[in-house]
Amino acid sequence: MRNVKSSKQRNIWFERFMAITAAVNLGLVLFDLSYVPWRDLYLRKLPQIVEIYDPIKGIERHRETKNYLELVKALEEQVSQTGLQSPQVNSRLEEIRRLSNEMIDTNPFAGVNKSGTLEKIKKRMRDRIHNESAKQSFATFWSQSYLSQKGWVQEINFFNDSIRPLIASNYYRKIGENGEFVDDFWVIDLFFVILFGVELLGRTFLLRRQHPGLSWLEAVLWRWYDLFLLLPFWRWLRIIPIVIRLDQARLLNLHPVRRQLNQGIVANFAEELTEIVVVRVINQIQGSIQRGELTSWLSQQENLRPYIDINNVNEVEAIAGLLVKTIVYQVLPDIQPAIVAILRHNIETVLHQVPVYRNLQNLPGVGQAQTQLSEQLATQITTNLYKTLVNAVEDPVGAKLTSQLVESFTKVLGSQIKERHVLSEIQSLLFDFLEEIKLNYVQRLSQEDIDQIIEQTRKLRTQTSVPVVVDKGNTLPKIREG
Repeated sequence: MRNVKSSKQRNIWFERFMAITAAVNLGLVLFDLSYVPWRDLYLRKLPQIVEIYDPIKGIERHRETKNYLELVKALEEQVSQTGLQSPQVNSRLEEIRRLSNEMIDTNPFAGVNKSGTLEKIKKRMRDRIHNESAKQSFATFWSQSYLSQKGWVQEINFFNDSIRPLIASNYYRKIGENGEFVDDFWVIDLFFVILFGVELLGRTFLLRRQHPGLSWLEAVLWRWYDLFLLLPFWRWLRIIPIVIRLDQARLLNLHPVRRQLNQGIVANFAEELTEIVVVRVINQIQGSIQRGELTSWLSQQENLRPYIDINNVNEVEAIAGLLVKTIVYQVLPDIQPAIVAILRHNIETVLHQVPVYRNLQNLPGVGQAQTQLSEQLATQITTNLYKTLVNAVEDPVGAKLTSQLVESFTKVLGSQIKERHVLSEIQSLLFDFLEEIKLNYVQRLSQEDIDQIIEQTRKLRTQTSVPVVVDKGNTLPKIREG
């Protein structure tokens, strides 16, 4: 027992380790998917990560925007050395104005779908200079007169805070021989894919040992969700096996989610399934009526599919016999006083309708004698009828005669029903009756509160089940009494 417990403990720790490893892999996958769209954010908040991860995505600083920012940096150094009004500064400002016009004309941001960034740069510069033309705004901003008038420190700080980060966010991304952007994330992901592949092979081997009847394909599909961990594309689908693994490793409780998910699925399909099943059954019955199978059954033709009997017992006759015995031995004795009262009332009613008897009512003692007579007659009639029924049930000859009566009644009734006009009318009425059921009741079935039904079944499952005792001499379970 201790060895089994220790084995389970090791297994749960292995499951947790692999689940956490898969979660780490998913985190890297999500980071990789978000890197290009969110690179500007990473560049502002985590520039060290950008330096490390740019080569993996084949990203380099764009040559034009890189030269532009380097020239601005050189301008800052020149101003600090020779002052703003020096010829060297004027020469550098002239070069920056030229590059500004080239940046607006060539739009080096378009290659990576960042044209919006250039528009943002132009707008901020127009707002700063209060000019409608972006080129004229850049020409004015990078002039000695403007920088002297507005203040070099103030304006260069504006550029470094509002314009430089936007220009620095531009980049160039390499394109491989396949025509796609270079993306070396697969090198990082390959380690995880190999690990999960080896794990899947090991699990498949163990499943084959535990279940020798499984084929290799069936053993692999046993954990079908792990196949998503091996896909080199659609890597975001790995969230499916990772969530399942976290639940299996008891690091995440998905029972409430599964319960709500199952309830939602059942609620969505229950209405349609109810209508489909019930309507299909009714349609099959209507089809049988239209095909004349009711006539064939009444005629007891041999071409009908043979009836399958599983216990050599006529269940209809057995049920009828059981009902008769229940009525005779249990029901009738209990209701005999009520039957006597009804008969006595009817006898008194009949006697009161006789003129002679009404005249005798005036004689003393006759009324009381009439009451006693009615009581005795009602009791005697009821007793005799009950004895007759008991004798008919217990007497073999009576039982045989009763059986013959029932058989004769069935034959006569069947022969009369088989009359064409009667049978045709019955078929028509049955068909219309089933159609009315579809129209009136099937929709009502589907409109029941499915959520309430699901809640009721959930309560049934959570209740303590009734203990079952199996009789070794019988294959059917018996419910323990008491």
